[in-house]
Amino acid sequence: MPGQRRAPGDPAQIARGKLLFGINCRGCHGADLRGGDLGGPNLLRSQVALSDLNGELIVPIIHGSRQNMGMPAIPLNDADANAVAAYVRSVIETIQRQGAPPSSGEQVPSILIGNADEGKAYFATKCAGCHSVTNDLSKIASRIPDPKQLQDAWLAGGTREEEEDPEGTASTARTVTATVTLPSGETVEGKLVRIDDFLITLTLADGSQKTFRRTENISKLLIHDPLKVHRDLLSQYTDKDIHDVTAYLVTLK
Repeated sequence: MPGQRRAPGDPAQIARGKLLFGINCRGCHGADLRGGDLGGPNLLRSQVALSDLNGELIVPIIHGSRQNMGMPAIPLNDADANAVAAYVRSVIETIQRQGAPPSSGEQVPSILIGNADEGKAYFATKCAGCHSVTNDLSKIASRIPDPKQLQDAWLAGGTREEEEDPEGTASTARTVTATVTLPSGETVEGKLVRIDDFLITLTLADGSQKTFRRTENISKLLIHDPLKVHRDLLSQYTDKDIHDVTAYLVTLK
């Protein structure tokens, strides 16, 4: 029933669900779950979301059970679909607790339940090709002392440059760029502002913006997205991987 009390969710699963929601669901349901630009319903008022206990109601919809009602299937496996459901439940739980008196004995589950040695081994295999514990991740646990924020940062691909440049005025490792080759052979490179089936807009080095028609003005297009690897890995991480890597990163002080 809506409003029922659920068991605390797994923080690692919720963190992964939040990122997957942002990639696959935000356009329709909004960043705050209250409905997005593409017309999806407010999940905070959804009887399905309010009644879901363990993904039994949300996951089938993600997999396509309501396609005839305009909700397309989302290509997520069971584990990722359950992570999205866990994230939705976690937001609803937060909303429902607002305005309630503080709990006297309730403790927030710790996310530090992984094996740091196994996390170090995983990092060496999957992450060390792009990241270094003596460079961009040096003393990251001191710079991001809250384990939950640290976990969110590494899952999303956060970097030292971004932490030191919160206004985004400097070029960061998260910037998506594109190189446009014109029919004349001239190339134009800049920060990607917008792209769709018809147009692409870039911010050039001098700060100006330029828009190209993809069907007429472009003979070749290359997009460099530094975070693509992180997004691709979201479907590969297990909850254990997330716990272990987080346990390892908190030792980097």
